[in-house]
Amino acid sequence: MSVKELLLPEFDEEMKKTRTTLERVPSDNKDFVPHPKSMPLHKLAPHVVQLAGFGLTVLTTPEFDFAKSSIKPLPFESPAQLVKAFDEGAAKVRAALQSTPDEAWTQPWKLSFQGKAIFEGPRFLAYRQMFLNHLVHHRAQLGIYLRLTGKPVPATYGPSADDTMGF
Repeated sequence: MSVKELLLPEFDEEMKKTRTTLERVPSDNKDFVPHPKSMPLHKLAPHVVQLAGFGLTVLTTPEFDFAKSSIKPLPFESPAQLVKAFDEGAAKVRAALQSTPDEAWTQPWKLSFQGKAIFEGPRFLAYRQMFLNHLVHHRAQLGIYLRLTGKPVPATYGPSADDTMGF
């Protein structure tokens, strides 16, 4: 079995869960922030969306330097706009994942800022840590924001108090 055959089911499941979370993001409380050190909702939700596209960078380039990038923050207009942008990014990552040969997973990958390494390691670790685990981490933060703003929290790895999945 190839690496992509192992990773695609997990990718699909995590994107489905993330999409459901984004669909529930409130549009009437964009400035909500649960703590002074936390990101406001209007920045966190688009960050989750843009992480989908970052997976494409990990899979298709040997490195990424934030100082040399032209990534512009995605504005938060509505949950529907966020979901649309997320779907587009996730589709590109899925296509790249499907075409990534096994030997590419062990190739070196680097994330840096002004040439100073933030991460260096095999592409597989970059995919897992810098992309997928990072996305799951911020999705979990969004779940807290949903709870604190009174919105239903979707089930992720089992039922939530709001979404029992038939339990």
